[in-house]
Amino acid sequence: MATQQAPRESDRRHLQLMVKGRVQSRAIFADLLDISEGGCKLRASSGFASVGDRVTIRVNGINAPLGKVAWVDGKMAGVAFESTMHIAVLDHLCASVENASFGELQRMHRV
Repeated sequence: MATQQAPRESDRRHLQLMVKGRVQSRAIFADLLDISEGGCKLRASSGFASVGDRVTIRVNGINAPLGKVAWVDGKMAGVAFESTMHIAVLDHLCASVENASFGELQRMHRV
């Protein structure tokens, strides 16, 4: 029997970008797999976060809203932002990644 998921408040935008952030007070480097106005999905080393941990991330020079870890599954974690990321900021971020040259993408990945 299929389980029904609650509808998402905003569409996820898939990215593949390394970000620098903090989980509680620990510095982390994680792969940002997707982002929306309300949150994001991160992949890092196992145990990098626990449900309820506070998270801050910086994506290509842009600070995402403060968030909390909503779920963890192995090396993956879902972060729910405490306030929404403005759609114009999200559009700018995604366009800058999509339109980046190879060299610019390498710089973005260096955080």
